Amino acid sequence: MTAELPPADVVPAVSAGTGTNREAFRIPAFRRLALAWVFSNFGDSALYLTTAIWVKQLTGSDAAAGLVFAALGLPALLSPFTGRLADRYRRKPVVIINNACAAAVVLALLAVRDADQLWLIYTVVFVYANSSYVTAAAQSGLLRDLLPDRLLAPANGILSSIDQGLRIVSPLLGAGMLALWGMNSVVLLTCACFLAAAGVLGTLKLKESIFDRDSTETFWESTTAGFRFLAQHPLLRSALITLSVALGATGVLNVTVFATNEQGLGMAPEFLSVLLSVQGVAAVIGGLTASAVIRRFGVRTTIVTAVVMLAVAVLTTALTVLAVVFCGAVLLGVSVAWMVIAFVTLRQQETPAGMQGRTAAATHVLINVPQVATSMAAAALIGVVDYRVLVAGMGVICLLAILPLLSPAAAKPC
Repeated sequence: MTAELPPADVVPAVSAGTGTNREAFRIPAFRRLALAWVFSNFGDSALYLTTAIWVKQLTGSDAAAGLVFAALGLPALLSPFTGRLADRYRRKPVVIINNACAAAVVLALLAVRDADQLWLIYTVVFVYANSSYVTAAAQSGLLRDLLPDRLLAPANGILSSIDQGLRIVSPLLGAGMLALWGMNSVVLLTCACFLAAAGVLGTLKLKESIFDRDSTETFWESTTAGFRFLAQHPLLRSALITLSVALGATGVLNVTVFATNEQGLGMAPEFLSVLLSVQGVAAVIGGLTASAVIRRFGVRTTIVTAVVMLAVAVLTTALTVLAVVFCGAVLLGVSVAWMVIAFVTLRQQETPAGMQGRTAAATHVLINVPQVATSMAAAALIGVVDYRVLVAGMGVICLLAILPLLSPAAAKPC
């Protein structure tokens, strides 16, 4: 922790001339993109948790409900193919068609009557989850075409805050609608949200980049080009390793947080929603402040600082003082927002227009897969290892994750 960062002038800096949130909102096309993001994310957030609750009601099985989240996570493995789709075709039509198709797929849930049709629920969740990866990959390129580099950081921060804010509100609304009017009401709301997003995107005016495709490149070479580009870029490679290790380690938190809540704090299981809400609000604040932090300190320092904050946040979950755990939840929400927004902005600026989708997809794989793997490992260990030992190990790994960004390779100009 005593290592010093090299002088800022030798680090490729996202911070140079970084704009403000207000400047990003002055651009009409970005306002429309943000509005479409509100609609699509609202529908997505209302559906994913409500579907798990619904499956629990249909079956009475925690395992069956948990498989909903597995169906949501598995499409990350296919994201290199969705990334290629976002780079091969014009992105505006891709996201419009994608939202319309998501609406049609979700409507299939209206046919579910009992637990014998679980296969249909899992299939719909898997297919519609793929649509979110298509949207994310295409959106990276759309932002690159819509905005000058200096406004990418505030734009990413705004979209992140929208995402986190809706993840607090819409699952509660979805659960309430399920209790009052049944699952069909949630399905129809989600379908309407996806169609509204498609309609707003249809009014988006922009000049999209024209990509030169290498006719000699094989399908596999084209699909994996995003991984190769990230691996060959010194700063992106180092930053991605840092994020993969740090966020991967927090997969343990998905399991130990239950023990923190019940064993450490002595709270009822329902209290966990309070901690998650605090974290969600902090993530919104992190998204709104990220561009100012990046503008002041630069991308590399922002990521390093955020990872250290994340390590501290993780370690607080091993304690039994409620106020400290609350502070840890705030640190967790802010730190994850800062590090992800800083990296995404850097990736967008350093990646050619024709590879935005594929580098976005590669990032999803390299961040999500380690997190899922550590969650599974923690679930296997939690019965035989004290949760505080797992938390301590996770905190140490988070701190070690900053080492790639402190290396001389990460400091060289690109």
